[in-house]
Amino acid sequence: MRSRLRRYVLTVLAGAVSTLLLCAYSPAAPPLRQAAGLPPLGAGFLWGVATSGFQSEGHAPDSNWTRYIAANHGYDRLGDSADFYDRYASDIGLAAALGVKVFRISIEWARLQPAPGVWDAAAFAHYDAVIASIERAGMRPMITLDHWVYPGWEVDRGGWRNPGMVQDWLRNMRAVVDRYAGRNPLWVTVNEPAAYIAQEAGRGAADATAMQERIAQAHNAIYDYIHHVQPGAQVTANVGYVAGSEAQVNGAFVDRVASRLDYVGLDYYFAYDPAQSLLGAISRATGSALPSLPGTQMWEQPLRTEGIYYALQYYSHRFPNKPLYIVENGMPTENGRPRADGYTRSDHLRDTVYWLQRARADSINVIGYNYWSLTDNYEWGSYTPRFGLYTVDVRTDPTLTRRPTDAVGTYQQIIAAGGDPAGYRPTRGPALCILVDPPASCLNPVAGH
Repeated sequence: MRSRLRRYVLTVLAGAVSTLLLCAYSPAAPPLRQAAGLPPLGAGFLWGVATSGFQSEGHAPDSNWTRYIAANHGYDRLGDSADFYDRYASDIGLAAALGVKVFRISIEWARLQPAPGVWDAAAFAHYDAVIASIERAGMRPMITLDHWVYPGWEVDRGGWRNPGMVQDWLRNMRAVVDRYAGRNPLWVTVNEPAAYIAQEAGRGAADATAMQERIAQAHNAIYDYIHHVQPGAQVTANVGYVAGSEAQVNGAFVDRVASRLDYVGLDYYFAYDPAQSLLGAISRATGSALPSLPGTQMWEQPLRTEGIYYALQYYSHRFPNKPLYIVENGMPTENGRPRADGYTRSDHLRDTVYWLQRARADSINVIGYNYWSLTDNYEWGSYTPRFGLYTVDVRTDPTLTRRPTDAVGTYQQIIAAGGDPAGYRPTRGPALCILVDPPASCLNPVAGH
């Protein structure tokens, strides 16, 4: 093991040194093109917001995640989270007021099937009402089938360690498809498979290699079923893009499902962090979780919005004939406080949209963008990271009041105009290429015009 680890670390370090040398001899970042030369994203562009069932609904039934929370005393208790379960109509109204066209939800397996072979008619009726509310508000539902949560009885069967998990999963998901295919939703089969696998494997709840194979089988099978029930459906599995190591993290899964993606769903948040990337590489090589370095809390991660351009560029090369959709993007803050670097939610949103316009102007077929998230919610163990357009102080505010952040008005303006206003320039120019998405950001920097 030590010999293998030593070889792996040396290989990673050699790659890092090569990239640094490359950057040292790379030209400076090109000047930013004036937004006046960038066309708006157009009337057909799909602006949206995203939510997740377990993270926002509350009133959670027994599941893998209720058990993880119970077993970890350092985690925040879930409670009723932002209580989207009861407040869905007013939250959907907030989204409609933004002008968005897409509202992403997940439909929770643990609600629909509280025991093997038992279906909860009231749970289906609840989701019927949620989707009808989305449609009445003039939006299209985007339905996620699996956002990292499965029933407690499935935990007892072994979860993703159980070869029968795929068939159990498909029985539930086919019922969801049968129920909602007529609503013509956009479909997401599995949210961020690599992160899902890392979560489960890191807890000892799955073998990473077997889980990846089973999730790929599940995606491919439900893709075929969706298209049988809903000809012309648009289906994806959204990948959480990892700057600097996308091929290593998501490549094997994407290869397994490549023929069954109607559009490529991407989640993009953070730029490349050399130190954390090395720790991640060692962790993948050894199969063990390593602690994060100081100063790398979620709200301290590097935000370099030009990185979303390289993520889109990467998948436009990987899938030249498929449209791309940013299924999640946003900016975390610590308990809603201003970031230490002074970057505001509005600045981050405008800067990100600038790079979407750059991508479209360079013939990258990006068709939609969802802001993560509509409201603050449970961030897998903690309420500290705040991503919401509307902030909700779950810990101290029993009324769960939705308070608009500065980005609410900004998003309304962007949607109405189809992008940033003429003459807009990002608040931050492109960073040194090694800090964005190497090697692409150094070998093939976005051209100035």
